Amino acid sequence: MPILSVSVTFTFAASHFLTKYHGKCENLHGHNYKLIVTIQGQLQDDGMVMDFKLLKKTVEEKVVALLDHTHLNDRFENPSAENVAVWIWDRLKGDLPLAEIRLYETDTSYVEYEGE
Repeated sequence: MPILSVSVTFTFAASHFLTKYHGKCENLHGHNYKLIVTIQGQLQDDGMVMDFKLLKKTVEEKVVALLDHTHLNDRFENPSAENVAVWIWDRLKGDLPLAEIRLYETDTSYVEYEGE
């Protein structure tokens, strides 16, 4: 059976300030984040690795609903994109066959995480 990667893109808006950084980003500001969750697995008899609907529901409930329109400093000591990406991975790793998390803080800047 072929091994395939499947990705879904999500968006959420949140504010934060970086507590261990000196520069503009230590001040309160916000981002329109883009999150790409990629899973990997074998092609199943139904022709899918996983139903997109199930993948979307899991990420919406376990991540997006908790972060969208929030102040990230209320959840993270230092809400850098890197720390948020690791948290997202940890929230999803028991429910999805994760391959990669890609979190865009801006259109041109992102972090990738593939677990440990």
